[in-house]
Amino acid sequence: MLILTIWPLFALICLGFLLARSGQPGPGFWPAAERLNYFILFPALLVSSLVNAPVRDPAILRLGGAAVVTILVAALLLSLARRIRPVPAARFGPALQGVVRFNTYLGLAVTASLAGAAGVERAAVFLAISVPLVNVLSILALTEGGAARRPRVMIATMLRNPLILACLVGIALALLGVGLPYGTGNFLDLLARGSLPLGLLCVGAALQPAALRSDIVAVAGVSALRLLVMPMLAAGVGLALGLSGVEALVLVIFTAVPTAPTSYVLTTQLKGDGTYMAGIVTAQTLAAVATLPLVLALLG
Repeated sequence: MLILTIWPLFALICLGFLLARSGQPGPGFWPAAERLNYFILFPALLVSSLVNAPVRDPAILRLGGAAVVTILVAALLLSLARRIRPVPAARFGPALQGVVRFNTYLGLAVTASLAGAAGVERAAVFLAISVPLVNVLSILALTEGGAARRPRVMIATMLRNPLILACLVGIALALLGVGLPYGTGNFLDLLARGSLPLGLLCVGAALQPAALRSDIVAVAGVSALRLLVMPMLAAGVGLALGLSGVEALVLVIFTAVPTAPTSYVLTTQLKGDGTYMAGIVTAQTLAAVATLPLVLALLG
């Protein structure tokens, strides 16, 4: 059953939450673990997955196109809704991130569980295309488009993102066909094995249930759009572009998982409503326990 494949992943998230609330392994552990994963372990996973990915496969190109179309359509519809019901950038930024961003750790873990190595390779391509796009859209939403007037600053910010750099390196190696010589592939594989379990534990540790006490209606609305409407939109786009098999599954998974916990960090850095963003992250992560198996059973 699908639930038997997915529940251990959510169990890791719950374990991370319980460990953090009990003060284990210590107050300084979780920030250090997040930095280790963000700057070293997860980039190693992306590079090792992308280096053998069939980046010239037409199906991969359609997957990339479907990812871009799905994200841009969702962002456009949210922008149109904002014209009808105006909200400040401090609120619109979290809402947009709550709809278009995705939890990379959970998405990759579900993909690996359901589709194995071939799924992870395709998911890495999806991330290589989608991560820069959702980051740009998030920054524009939080700054009321002001970042677009400083393209050099935005590009510099993007190039400091270790996930984007890892994707660029992985795709370059895949296109060149040189692989990872002299045992570097095994080295990166060893680093990569710790990324997803540690990442899911950190997701649980970062949950903030207290943030659910405010904006419950808005949080619920954004969560419904993310967890239920986005997968349906993605399935429609995928069908229109002729996606099938693993590529279609990857597209649905990454639009059905909750938003990224790092959305909270970006929101607070750019003076957005951090409490609202924390509530969205927490609500979606909790609700996904029920919605993710349901959506994958219907669409996956």
